[in-house]
Amino acid sequence: MSTHARAPHTTRTPVQQAALIVGAVFLLVGVLGFVPGITTHYGTMEFAAHHSQAKLLGIFQVSVLHNLVHLAFGVAGLALSRTASQARLYLLAGGAIYLVLWLYGMVIDRDSAANFVPINTADNWLHFLLGLGMIALGALLTRGRSTTRAAV
Repeated sequence: MSTHARAPHTTRTPVQQAALIVGAVFLLVGVLGFVPGITTHYGTMEFAAHHSQAKLLGIFQVSVLHNLVHLAFGVAGLALSRTASQARLYLLAGGAIYLVLWLYGMVIDRDSAANFVPINTADNWLHFLLGLGMIALGALLTRGRSTTRAAV
């Protein structure tokens, strides 16, 4: 006979699950950006500059700063997935930030110091898709629902 107390069953809402998954993916991407082999030209990675030739999966230009941003977005997603309202905020605000980053990438000269993140064409279009996807998840998964119910 077990004497261990069971934790109360908690159910995550769809928006909380989405924020948790998006956050976990950002964490994974942030970590993989620091793994030689998965990140090609790893030895050329700089902290923050367009000179970094390091590319995650050989496609997406990364730097230490870029990877740290992914890690921060991942931690934020995990932390904000604790309640439906915070998860919705994470997805909507995070999506908006990624759309601003997409616009930024569209207007800057990628060979200038303004490209400090750094961003290449593949990054830029991924940012666009991430922005739209996060906003769509935040909006569609909470449409017609109250996000004030907290599930821990």
